[in-house]
Amino acid sequence: MSEARRKPATARGQRTRGRLLEAAEDVFGERGFERAAIADITRAANVAQGTFYVYFESKKEIFTELVEALGATLRERLADAVAGLPDEANKERAAFSAFLAYIAEHQHLYRIVRQAEFVDEGLYRDYYRRLANDYIEHLEPQRRAGRLAHIDPEALAYAMMGIFDYLGMRWALWEGRMPPEAALDDVFAFINRGLERPLH
Repeated sequence: MSEARRKPATARGQRTRGRLLEAAEDVFGERGFERAAIADITRAANVAQGTFYVYFESKKEIFTELVEALGATLRERLADAVAGLPDEANKERAAFSAFLAYIAEHQHLYRIVRQAEFVDEGLYRDYYRRLANDYIEHLEPQRRAGRLAHIDPEALAYAMMGIFDYLGMRWALWEGRMPPEAALDDVFAFINRGLERPLH
């Protein structure tokens, strides 16, 4: 697809394209990639079916862009949540809160990302690699300052992502609420003890 086609020049075109992506999020989340049809997406976006092809060439292309957009926005939310916070303990908790808030806004996130493994495995892996790389980059200043335990940064990134992922599924996705404060206190006590640099 050409760059001009990918990025509409007019505000109206940008809004229409945005509506198609929002509709695709609901349709893929509710029906799944295989069962979803382009007609379902255009119907949900309230646009003519031919309009779809002004902005996207195929169902797979809009799915790919949707996964990339969800991942990019999530990474931005996490970065904004921790910006300016003084210590790692506060940052981890703020990042997790931001993650839960994002799930609350995008209830289909889990299902869409899991579908990506079967639609395009490279897309699926890239979603998690980018999250991990951002986390590693976020930890580097703390590591260089000697304030964190000596842990392989990639292993740590994926371990933390796993904790957040399953806690988010347990409470934000299944129950639509934040985890109990006592549960969060226990989780972050466990995390912070693991991240602390030993005294000797």
